[in-house]
Amino acid sequence: MKLLVGLGNPGAKYDGTRHNIGFMAVDRIAQEHGLGPFRAKFQGDLAEGRIGASRVMLLKPTTYMNKSGQSVGEALRFYKLSPQDVIVFHDELDLAPGKVRVKSGGGHAGHNGLRSLHDHMGDGYGRVRLGIGHPGDKALVSNYVLGGFAKADQTWLEDVLHGVADGVADLVEGDMGRFLNAVARRAAPARPSTGQKKPDGAKAQSTAPAPGPAIAPAPKPKLEAEAEPQAPRSALQRLVDKFR
Repeated sequence: MKLLVGLGNPGAKYDGTRHNIGFMAVDRIAQEHGLGPFRAKFQGDLAEGRIGASRVMLLKPTTYMNKSGQSVGEALRFYKLSPQDVIVFHDELDLAPGKVRVKSGGGHAGHNGLRSLHDHMGDGYGRVRLGIGHPGDKALVSNYVLGGFAKADQTWLEDVLHGVADGVADLVEGDMGRFLNAVARRAAPARPSTGQKKPDGAKAQSTAPAPGPAIAPAPKPKLEAEAEPQAPRSALQRLVDKFR
């Protein structure tokens, strides 16, 4: 069994904020995989069900971000799980908006939610780091993460959330590469190589294959056999030929 944890802050005041992208990811997984409804348990909101062949629990701690470990630790002890059975979805200042990375173990990098998790179960859990970008100044971080996503962010945000839900079955099976590929297909879909409008003045390029080296034409077949050369004739034979 896997415990999938989304980090965020409870209450309408924090809905849609950057710090709550972990909540958003878990909500999208529940929605697209038919899990739920969420119910109050372990100082959080819990939903359960199956994703592929795996049994999963989805948990959104309602303790506020800096006490998330209380909720997760309680669930961990109840189900007799290890930190390796836990995957946490959280916002990541050090990644550009829309970037997603996966890691296991490591430090908390000052993230209050991860710091609390470290305190309650160590650092051996998995993390899905959801990039939100950095405001550029440490003094602006608090207001930035507690602020809502800009209108311009909505497209990449939807793509990332869809991609996370698409690939979560691979994630719980431990195939991080396939999970990240699923996210990438949503966040950076492949573009068709033909049929796209080119910018004004752009030189059109032919899609036909480049010509290969010239090939000499095959020699024409001979229609008649060549005459074989004859031996010289004697004077007597030439004289006889005149009377034939």
